[in-house]
Amino acid sequence: MSGSSSEAPVVRTRLSAEGADQLLLAGINDVHLSALADLFDCQVVLRNDELILSGPAEGVEACRSVAERMLEMARLRRSFGTEDIRRMAAMPAPGSENGGGAPREDALVLPGVQKVIRPKSEGQGEYLQAIRDNDIAVGIGPAGTGKTYLAVAMGVATLYRKRVRRIILTRPAVEAGEALGFLPGDIREKVDPYLRPLYDALEDMMPPERVRRAIEEHTIEIAPLAYMRGRTLSDAFIILDEAQNATTSQMKMFLTRLGLNSRTVITGDKTQIDLARPEDSGLLEIEEILTGIEGIEFVYLTDRDVVRHRLVKDIIRAYAERGGETGRRDG
Repeated sequence: MSGSSSEAPVVRTRLSAEGADQLLLAGINDVHLSALADLFDCQVVLRNDELILSGPAEGVEACRSVAERMLEMARLRRSFGTEDIRRMAAMPAPGSENGGGAPREDALVLPGVQKVIRPKSEGQGEYLQAIRDNDIAVGIGPAGTGKTYLAVAMGVATLYRKRVRRIILTRPAVEAGEALGFLPGDIREKVDPYLRPLYDALEDMMPPERVRRAIEEHTIEIAPLAYMRGRTLSDAFIILDEAQNATTSQMKMFLTRLGLNSRTVITGDKTQIDLARPEDSGLLEIEEILTGIEGIEFVYLTDRDVVRHRLVKDIIRAYAERGGETGRRDG
């Protein structure tokens, strides 16, 4: 499964094959890997849960683009042949202009629902990359920019790949305040209205039965922010949604819950602070005190990243022009 090139320096790239059907990926007698190697004059080896590419730098980079598409199809359990591999090799790399340059790892593969989720704007692409590259990513922007949806998608993809053991989704239940205990029903019935957007995102990415089972088994936990106090959240993908409504003390409490092998995403919209004193927002505070810390990245989405109904973008701009937050990347 190799081509020969001894003149150029040899580089090696390793791609995760976790979650991929290895027979679909390699083909019978490794015919798919052989075709890939021949196309790019590289060596292609499938070893355990890694696809290892080695050869001249230019060939390996081009080979990687096709190999990632093959891995995506194998994770979705979609069969393909050598002709499909040749067609993929002839296509421009996703995320690159005219097929040139190194492609960014944009796609999120969710095998459970046979779905591939890709960013729909440059800002969304930057947001996903920040989540991949940092232990804490903060997505700030207006409604409709996909902050929560993409964070949940990344959490589900991370869980599918067994990089973490659980997903924890939390929000401040600001409107309920101290009146939460006076609402009818058990604790889930009391807080579910405030957490429903997180359930909706999950149910779009996992079969409903699997969502129910995961919640019962505590593989997925959905709870109000107040219930995070006193815990250490290890080996988890953690999402704090609607963070603009977390107080400064709640935000500090949440950030100090982070345990080993955990990744955190914080989402918020500074134009929709529901606290009695907006200046008490923990999101505003961390924007001032955590910027510049290695391992923490802030990404600012704007109305250009809105992916809901076209009128949402116009509505956001109209409110901004009336005197609210401008939503610019510097604000």
